[in-house]
Amino acid sequence: MRPSARNQIKERIVEFTKGSPLGRQRSSNLSLLSGAALLAASLLSAPAASAAGKVNVLYAGSLVNLMEHGVGPAFDAASGDTFQGYAGGSSGLANQIKGKLRQGDVFVSASPKVNDSLMGAANGDWVSWYVTFAQSPVVIGYNASSKFAADFKSKPWYQVLMEPGIKIGRTDPKLDPKGALTVTLMQQVETFYKSPGLSEKVLGAPDNPEQVLPEEILVGRLQSGQLDAGFFYSTETADAKIPALALPPEIAPKAVYTATILHNAPNADGADKFVAFLLGGDGQSLMKEHGLGVQKLTLSGDAGGVPKDLQMLLDQAK
Repeated sequence: MRPSARNQIKERIVEFTKGSPLGRQRSSNLSLLSGAALLAASLLSAPAASAAGKVNVLYAGSLVNLMEHGVGPAFDAASGDTFQGYAGGSSGLANQIKGKLRQGDVFVSASPKVNDSLMGAANGDWVSWYVTFAQSPVVIGYNASSKFAADFKSKPWYQVLMEPGIKIGRTDPKLDPKGALTVTLMQQVETFYKSPGLSEKVLGAPDNPEQVLPEEILVGRLQSGQLDAGFFYSTETADAKIPALALPPEIAPKAVYTATILHNAPNADGADKFVAFLLGGDGQSLMKEHGLGVQKLTLSGDAGGVPKDLQMLLDQAK
């Protein structure tokens, strides 16, 4: 029991008992003590002051380190609220939102198209606006201890990815924008390097179960040596200090990160504070530390639904 609660009980009991006249009959004294006991019990059972609210943030799995070790703890310290994150492929999270399988206050995705799929009556009106705030290109990351590591330093990356026995990781193109970008990238690589059939030789089928993994565990699989190489965003490889090969800018696709507050968010006030923190100066500094390419804030959708403090940030960015 909190000290303040104990003191309150003592004071109330003293006040209660001081009013009893001397020489009162035993039955009255018993009633008095019973009343004091009931009073104490009621104070003990009274709910404590409400704790700081939890803000449930559904976010792209490529941002695990940023959110869990950067933005989340910093937001908790600055706001008094509690960040509670859930990572996953952006498209998969959007499907769970639409299917009412997962509830959240804030949605941070890696593709504006995913947000568009949540807008409008036909899509449940889950999102009416979103702010684009950063980007990160797709790169080829590899394990420095892999037997193929030396080849990545001396040969074209796409040739190394076709070598026998190499273990490649990527995300599901149906559930994660990065997985879809990977498939598109390899199709473009065929034309760019004039190498027909290269995509199938590297990836196999789009949903090849030997390669496709959940976004939130892909980095860990590479670091543990279960994979030799994989397709990542630059923020992931920079954050985890994974050796990476940049792709030609003519063909390199990018994650474009967005943030929004979901319709009927259980903690709308907390969601407002979190998005304002993420997109404000402190949040942007943390993004840069974690390898994200911060860009000018741009709004898409209904400006009338944007909270005031977030609208101030957008006005400052103009």
